[in-house]
Amino acid sequence: MQIIISATDHQFQLLADKFNKDNHIIVRYYVSDEVVPAGDIYIDACFEENGPCFLSIKEQTVLVNAVCTVADSLPNNYVRFNGWDGFLSQPTLEIAGNDEAVSKAVELLESAGLPTVVSADALGMIGPRVVSMIINEAYFALAENISTQEEINTAMKLGTNYPYGPFEWCELIGFHKVSTLLQHLAKTNERYSLAPAFLNH
Repeated sequence: MQIIISATDHQFQLLADKFNKDNHIIVRYYVSDEVVPAGDIYIDACFEENGPCFLSIKEQTVLVNAVCTVADSLPNNYVRFNGWDGFLSQPTLEIAGNDEAVSKAVELLESAGLPTVVSADALGMIGPRVVSMIINEAYFALAENISTQEEINTAMKLGTNYPYGPFEWCELIGFHKVSTLLQHLAKTNERYSLAPAFLNH
């Protein structure tokens, strides 16, 4: 199986490491390349930052790092995945999209040795939505002088066995990505409204 990946250096290494290189060919694609190589799976890890780079691919599965984009606005062969920093190092890949495309993606990824978790095709999927809410709640706690950022980080890691505290998650993922997701979600549910301390970040 040939897997074509467009990603930053960091993302590429994390994604490439998910596949058994003895059985599969991993090819890095740069947007400056004149020709998109033939592949079985295409992965666009920079989709939300730079826009789509595999629009010419109409039949094969294209995985796009699209936490804040739902499948209705994507081509039918596109499947969303959670490519936020902090999640890519996990052993599974969270994906979402239309049923037909997701079923095909699950089959392809599992045959390539990468287990998946299928989420409903909703903004934020599962992991990013939950972690963003925890980050937002941590900013509420900080504003109420419950504790310091460092102590909140430590308490969350020790109490929940999370790999990162909420403020560490926010720095790792990127403040803009977290706030963008929360603002999108808040349009239909006010419980996602940004904490005042978040707004003053």
